Amino acid sequence: METIKINALCKSYGNAQAVNNLSISVERGEVFGLLGANGAGKSTTIECVLGTKKFSNGSISILGMNPQTERKELFERVGVQFQESNYQDKITVAELCEVTQALYKHPSDYVALLKQFGLSDKSKSQVNELSGGQKQRLFIILALIPNPDVVFLDELTTGLDARARREVWKCLSDLKKRGLTIFLTSHFMDEIEALCDKICILKKGTSIFYGTVQEAISKSPFQKFEEAYLWYTDEEECNNENI
Repeated sequence: METIKINALCKSYGNAQAVNNLSISVERGEVFGLLGANGAGKSTTIECVLGTKKFSNGSISILGMNPQTERKELFERVGVQFQESNYQDKITVAELCEVTQALYKHPSDYVALLKQFGLSDKSKSQVNELSGGQKQRLFIILALIPNPDVVFLDELTTGLDARARREVWKCLSDLKKRGLTIFLTSHFMDEIEALCDKICILKKGTSIFYGTVQEAISKSPFQKFEEAYLWYTDEEECNNENI
C-alpha cells in the first residue's frame, strides 16, 4: 500500500522552478531517500508533502489524505524531525517530551522511547547539555512521540561521529521492522546505502534517477555508490541553500 504518492509535482518561486514534474511513490514500511545537492529541491518537496508549502501543479497524497486540505488529520499520524530544531535553552529532555506529547491525542510513551534510544539517564538533563549524537536521537524521539505511521527525517546524522551515526541507523532499522515508513534526506552516501530501499536523486528540481541504490550503481560507469551519485549530480552546489 502506498504511504506517499507524489504525482507531477511542480513548485516555482517567481521564474525559478524549485521542483519540476516530480513523481514519487513510497510503499508502507519502506525507507525512502531523497538526494541532491543543496538547492536541488529536497526541502521544498518535503514542505509540499507536509502541506506547509502550496505547490503550483500536480497532486500529493500521504496516508490517503491531501496535505493541503487535511493537515489537521495528518498532523496526528506524521512525525517530523527537522535539521535545525530550536528549543528553549533551559528546558529538560523530559519537559520537552511532555510538551510534545501534549500536542497529540494518542501519543507514544516517551519514557519507553528514551529507553529504546539510550537516553533514559538524560531525562533530567537540559537539552543544551546533550552531545550532538544525543540531541539527534532526541529529535528522532520527538518525531516518534505522535506514534506516527510515517516519519520525515532531514539530514538526521549531520555533525555526528561514526559511532553515533551507526547508533541512529540501528534505531531506524528497528523502526522499519515495526512497519514504520521513513522518508529521509541525507548527504552521506554510506547512510543511504545502509538504510534506503529506494532513492530519488534531484538535480535543479528534476528527478534524474529513481530506483534502488544497486540500480543507481549499475546504470552508472562506477562500482561505488558515492562515485555514481557524484556522476549523476555532477555535484555543483546551487546558490540557494534552502530550496
